[in-house]
Amino acid sequence: MKKIAWITDSSSGLSKEFAEENDIYILPLNVIIGGKTYKEDVDLSKDEFYHLLQTHGNNAKTSQPAYGDFITLYEKLKEEYDCGIALHASSQLTGTYQSSVSASEMVGFPVEVIDSKIGDYALGKMIENGINMAKDGRELEDVVKVLQSYTDKAQMYLMPQSFEQLRRSGRVSAAQSIFASLLKIHLILGFDNGKVVVKDKVRIKKRAKQRMFQLFDEAMDNYHLKEVCILHAGVKEHAQQWKEELEKKHQQLKIKIQTLVPVAGVHTGHGTLCLTWLRD
Repeated sequence: MKKIAWITDSSSGLSKEFAEENDIYILPLNVIIGGKTYKEDVDLSKDEFYHLLQTHGNNAKTSQPAYGDFITLYEKLKEEYDCGIALHASSQLTGTYQSSVSASEMVGFPVEVIDSKIGDYALGKMIENGINMAKDGRELEDVVKVLQSYTDKAQMYLMPQSFEQLRRSGRVSAAQSIFASLLKIHLILGFDNGKVVVKDKVRIKKRAKQRMFQLFDEAMDNYHLKEVCILHAGVKEHAQQWKEELEKKHQQLKIKIQTLVPVAGVHTGHGTLCLTWLRD
């Protein structure tokens, strides 16, 4: 069997412990907050980040890993592994995917680079499933084929809290942001072929949550999901409330709670809640 290195970026939300146990190399993205740059999950924990975002988040920004970091990593992995499989956040949102492709070609290290077309829990779940397939003895080509098929099986719905940050980052237009703020409209965002799009607009926050649950119920009816993850931007108590409500309705469903990765939280704001999954 080939010795495989797994490569991703910090938008996957994977823990350091899981990465160390499974030959996963995580390139941290950067968050710039209060005029200072932090490497995600290296210089700041997720909890520390959201505390800062509450007080200094008006001009928060993000940036991808330096291209040189990819070169250095792939030169190192070339000496230790036969090949690599890299999964990155949607190429519509960051240049990380393209940097990974270019660096692997420049170094001459054979890497199958996959655009997940999403991020966070679903991206991390793709990697976890891929590792399990490799451990079960599946051929490299089969593992890559399954991972590529996952890009059409993942979804993430977000109920953002900051229209201004969404506007600055280009996730919604200035007109949409002003319109939503004036009318106190709550946007529901989702992923469409790697792009973040507005899925719905709701006037009352309670109804926005109900709409999120309705979208999830529709996915349950269509795909019979076995696991879902609630992501929160610094509001774990609200995520726990969502979990309890979902458990009452879907008793066989496995429900996880995770903190939204900071590079996403920068754009959606403290208090954002999400529902996300990767179907079989």
